[in-house]
Amino acid sequence: MSHRIEITTRDGQAFSFACEPEQDVLTAAAAAQITLPSQCRRGSCGACHASVVEGDYALGAHSADALPQSDPHAVLLCCTTPRSDLRIVAPYDGAKVLLRPVAVRRARIVALETIADDTRRLELRLEPDDVYGSAAEFEAGQFVELELPAGLEGTGGSVRRPFSLANTSNWDGRLELLIRLRPDGVFSSYLREHARVGDALSVHGPQGGFGLFAESLRPRWFVAGGTGLAPVLSMLRRMAEYQEMNDARLIFGVNRESELFMVDELERLQAELAQLRVELCVRDPGDGGDPGNGGAAWRGFRGTPVDALQAALAAADVSPDLYVCGPPGMVSAAQAVAAAAGVPAAQFASERFAV
Repeated sequence: MSHRIEITTRDGQAFSFACEPEQDVLTAAAAAQITLPSQCRRGSCGACHASVVEGDYALGAHSADALPQSDPHAVLLCCTTPRSDLRIVAPYDGAKVLLRPVAVRRARIVALETIADDTRRLELRLEPDDVYGSAAEFEAGQFVELELPAGLEGTGGSVRRPFSLANTSNWDGRLELLIRLRPDGVFSSYLREHARVGDALSVHGPQGGFGLFAESLRPRWFVAGGTGLAPVLSMLRRMAEYQEMNDARLIFGVNRESELFMVDELERLQAELAQLRVELCVRDPGDGGDPGNGGAAWRGFRGTPVDALQAALAAADVSPDLYVCGPPGMVSAAQAVAAAAGVPAAQFASERFAV
C-alpha cells in the first residue's frame, strides 16, 4: 500500500504525492512530475535535506556531513523511505519546486579562462529553443548539471557534474561557472585537455534550493570556501541589480593567496553596494608572500572562513541570515559556530559540494 507524502516549503506552499513503501521520497516525487531540489542523489551532498514533522520512515546510508546536526528530524529525501504517511517541511521556497522534469538545453562554450591556481571560469551561451527562447532563467544560488559531449574519449559514457551559477538571470542565455579542477576528475580532465570555445554541452537545470530568504530584512552574511563563491556571487549580483539595501557581509576564503579569484569583481560590487563588507581569508599565507603580489606579505585575515565567521559573530549585535557554500566539512563547521553563537537554524542556508 502506498503512503501519502506532504511537503510544505518555507513559504507555505504544499505538495503531495504517493510513495511506495520501498521507494525513496525523491524518486516518488519525480514519478508524480514534482522535481524537488537535489544534487548527488546518493546521500552525499545534503542538497535534498528536509525535516520530517510527522510519520515513520527509514533513513538509508548517507554521509554524516550531509545532514545539519542541529535538527534531530532532518532527513535526506534521496534515501528516505516511508513506513507511514509523512509530513515534511522543506528549507526552501515553493519557487524552487518544479512541476515538470528538469529542463535539458544545449549550450556552447563562449569563454574559458584560468582565474587562479587550478580554477577555471567557464562561460556558456544557451542556444535558443521553442520552449525557453534565448533566456537563462534561474534563481540566484541555483546550479546546473553539465553533461560532457557524447563519445568523449575516456569518459566511459554519459558524464554529468553539478556546478553553481555565478551570474544572474538574463535574456541572452549566458551562464557563468567557476570550476575547481581536480587531479582525477573526468570533467576537470575535459576542461584541461579537450574543451574549446565553440564546443557544445548539454545543460540540465536550473536546479537546487539554495538561495536568499526573500522577505527577510535581516543582515545577510555570506561565507564561501573556494569555488563556493559562485552561488554567493550570484546572490550579491542580484542584490546589486535590485538595489537591495540589506546590510551585507562576505567572508571568502582559500588555502593559499594564489588561489584567490574574482577579487576585482568583488571590489566592483562593493562600489555598487555601499553596505557590503568583504573579508578575504587565507589559511596558509606562507612567510614570503605571494609572488603575484610582488612578494608582499598577506595583510588580510589569516585562517579559514569559519574562523573569521566565529570572530565576526562574537562581535555582532544581531543574528544575521547566513548563507554558506563550500566543502562539507567547512559547512558543518560553520553550522556549529552559528549554533553556538545563537543564530537560529531557520536563518542558516547552505550548499555543500557533492563528494
